[in-house]
Amino acid sequence: MRSLIGGALLLSSLSCLPWAAAQEAAAPKPQTVTVTSTRDPVDKSYHKMIRGMERFERQHALAPQATLRFRLLPRLPSVDMRGITLKVVGDRITVPVPVAADDNSFILPRNEQALREDAAVIANRKTTSMTWRAQVTTPGLPPATRRLGDLRLECLVGVEAGLVSNSSPLFGWISNALSSPEQVCNSPDGNFLFFTERPVFSVTLRAGARTEILPFRMLYAGGEQTRDMLDYCDCQVLLDRTYYAPIWDRSWPDDTLVSFEYMDEPASAPAAEAQP
Repeated sequence: MRSLIGGALLLSSLSCLPWAAAQEAAAPKPQTVTVTSTRDPVDKSYHKMIRGMERFERQHALAPQATLRFRLLPRLPSVDMRGITLKVVGDRITVPVPVAADDNSFILPRNEQALREDAAVIANRKTTSMTWRAQVTTPGLPPATRRLGDLRLECLVGVEAGLVSNSSPLFGWISNALSSPEQVCNSPDGNFLFFTERPVFSVTLRAGARTEILPFRMLYAGGEQTRDMLDYCDCQVLLDRTYYAPIWDRSWPDDTLVSFEYMDEPASAPAAEAQP
């Protein structure tokens, strides 16, 4: 029943699923990038990603036990996420970056020559076919749980690193007035999306005795995306795994737990009726 309810909510707010299927059928196969001295301007800036790492160190107090990795997620239904290779490429330097096979996450090495050459971070997939995110993770949390301070730092690092690339004027994602990490991550209008591991049914915040279930408008990218807007949203193929977290609301402490119920989980059994 949970899957049916969640699916009905998505279908009621979105009209893009047939279109996505058509896109999948028509999309070209993933192409290997050939590195030359002129690099694709949509590849990620190595300098910006290093700045994101420096931001993580400066504001580590938000998540003092956490580690930082970056992660690649599919943006198009056609992209093959197996066997991705990644390189830092400058004018005269190439630095391979190992990518974890299980979740396509990686640690970016610091290289002074690559910084001087204004290098790019390039994958053997079309850059616009993937979503790039920072991943700030505190160890030892319960399953299907995140920590709000981790999410706050994840937003700051991701915006500093230039990983969010939604750019259409139709998509009210990050306007010109909300361009710095502080503006995006400290404002309810910043609209920084987070992703769950599987299609999500509900998200709950817990801090001490305080508990709150996030409203529907904070799930599925708000349920407001049209076909025109989805082309510019990096939630494109992950829409049922998206949520907004109240990272701007300081009444929720950094140790707040953000827990998820997934659509593919069995619904809780109803309590037995009391016997007379």
